[in-house]
Amino acid sequence: MDKFAKKFSKSLKGIGYFAVLIGFLGMIVIAIALSFSTFNVLTKPGAPAGAGLVLPVKAKGVFYVPFEYWIISIFVIAVFHEFAHGIIARKYKMRLKSSGFAFVDISLKLLGILIIFFSILNKAKGNILNLFITFDFLNTSSPDFWITIGIILIIIPLFKKIKLPIIPAAFVEPDEKELKKRPPKQQLSVFAAGPFANILLAFIILGITTLIFIPLLNSMVRPDGVLVTGVMEGKSYPAEQAGITANEVITGIDGIKVKEVDDFSGILETKKPGDIIRLETNRSTYDITLAEDPENESKAYLGIYILEKTKIKESFVERYGRFTPPVIIWFIGLFYWLHVLNLGIGLFNLAPIGPLDGGRMLLVALQQFLKKDKAVKYWKTISIFFLALILINILFAFF
Repeated sequence: MDKFAKKFSKSLKGIGYFAVLIGFLGMIVIAIALSFSTFNVLTKPGAPAGAGLVLPVKAKGVFYVPFEYWIISIFVIAVFHEFAHGIIARKYKMRLKSSGFAFVDISLKLLGILIIFFSILNKAKGNILNLFITFDFLNTSSPDFWITIGIILIIIPLFKKIKLPIIPAAFVEPDEKELKKRPPKQQLSVFAAGPFANILLAFIILGITTLIFIPLLNSMVRPDGVLVTGVMEGKSYPAEQAGITANEVITGIDGIKVKEVDDFSGILETKKPGDIIRLETNRSTYDITLAEDPENESKAYLGIYILEKTKIKESFVERYGRFTPPVIIWFIGLFYWLHVLNLGIGLFNLAPIGPLDGGRMLLVALQQFLKKDKAVKYWKTISIFFLALILINILFAFF
């Protein structure tokens, strides 16, 4: 960090100021987004929550990320975020108490409780009676199996305390006393550096994906229908009522062939709530009465999550072998999640909430216009307000 800070000292000053600008703009964006999403979840049944838990766990209310992508993304996000703080701090000759890499550990008991909690949510699916209807303890993909694992993990610490190092992390710890004595511009630059690094990385990854991976993917695959990845449950949406299930492939609507997502979206845009469509899949044919979109009552809504199903071109396999496509697809998935999580977590860190970077920026800004006591009072009020909005969104995501 010291070498980098010395070599690019002049550039880092300008980058730091630009990061502050982006930081305050991001704070406004996330504040408005949280306000609107909270209003929607409170007034429009079925409206998506604007915030949620990001975990490698499939459960209602959780933003699911495959484990391997989740663990890599968390590490990359932490490295860029923390070292950006450190580089700007060292540019201004601020002392760092410590920096380096570590693993965040978790007790077996806590891990067991989390596994049981999310497994119960996954099994209940909005109806508590589902917990008592069927049991499948031998299937590793079954919630019952994972509930059993969770119970075992809770029991083990009764005999021996064990902690698991599960999340790789990076850390940079500036001297807080010294930081508070520095001019506001320097403080703001240090606080804004972390989120800015994540947001910048997200756009760099987007550029790489657009210029390299998307053309490569287009040359490798062809459309092969629209895959239903999930059905919105517990809200009585048309897809759930009709009995459509995940992993069905939509092949046609009203006799019109559906080969890709654009075909599906184009047909649905010509429909309105109350229209009856005949939807064909690889498993069955459904007559469905369309509902209102919870975000736009004039639009038709099915209540499904979809993804374009693709098939590897034989010509690509013949030229590059069968091992190449899965490797390319894996890296495309990694870059996708790196983009989404860097952008999302970068913006979230700019929320005007106490200990977050955005909250600390807000306090420094308020202290430039108000007396210290009044600035702290307003800062606490704003922090509590937006923390409440986040908690409301997380809570409603589970229902």
